[in-house]
Amino acid sequence: MKISNIFKNNSRAVFSFEVFPPKKDSPIESVLGKMEEICALKPDFVSVTYGAGGKGNHGRTLEIASKIKNDFKVESVAHLTCVNNTKADVDGVLDDFKREGIENILALRGDYVEGVEPVKDFKYASELCAYIKSKGDFDIAGACYPEVHEEAEDEVQDILKLKKKIDSGASHLISQLFFDNSVFYRFLQRAKIAGVNVPIEAGIMPVTNKSQIERMVSMCGASLPSKFVKIMQKYDTRPEALRDAGIAYAIEQIVDLLANGVDGIHLYTMNNPYVAKKISEAVVSLL
Repeated sequence: MKISNIFKNNSRAVFSFEVFPPKKDSPIESVLGKMEEICALKPDFVSVTYGAGGKGNHGRTLEIASKIKNDFKVESVAHLTCVNNTKADVDGVLDDFKREGIENILALRGDYVEGVEPVKDFKYASELCAYIKSKGDFDIAGACYPEVHEEAEDEVQDILKLKKKIDSGASHLISQLFFDNSVFYRFLQRAKIAGVNVPIEAGIMPVTNKSQIERMVSMCGASLPSKFVKIMQKYDTRPEALRDAGIAYAIEQIVDLLANGVDGIHLYTMNNPYVAKKISEAVVSLL
């Protein structure tokens, strides 16, 4: 099923998860048990990330996305980046997706890799969206950045580029993680003014350990509200308490977002069934 139809047919907020393939030196079987547990929670869909650097990494994404859809019976979305893929590379990936019945793609530019010269076929994710749209009957999602993409000149240019993704074929958006809901609400206002009229899911990451905080903030630039910082500081020497506090903070965010009528929640599970289960149990009746 196409994700755009899930949004159209749901009278409630959409609830979805993100998972990622194992590292190259780990067998695919090392994560399948966790994937099955996560899918047993019956989210509306599960997205599967693409390997860092892009080119040649789609095999594991494809295999896991296929397992989720065809074996675990949950709709899947396969990530696809273009920074290191030629049009011919993308053609091959799309053929593989079609063969496995993958209908939904999250189109991303991808991160530049130090020491790797990017391919010139695609400069922006909007160009990848348009190319995928021209190549078959895929449903295309795009990413958005509540706190503004780090390479954008300003908020205005960021939203204009986001609007171009919609004009190029993206049917819905999934946001980068954030820890301050007011940031997301201001972003929604900017998007609405710019004519971005597709569903926008709020990306929520439950922080369960200190290194995760540091890594995520350095990668995506998410700001940390004082309330969040105090919680993390109080429990940073008690791993189990920090995990539970991180789950509680994420649940509080989600409850507030749902009360304010968001289109959906996209939970960055970090392949952790325990965290996904605890949050699902707390919020599923509120959707």
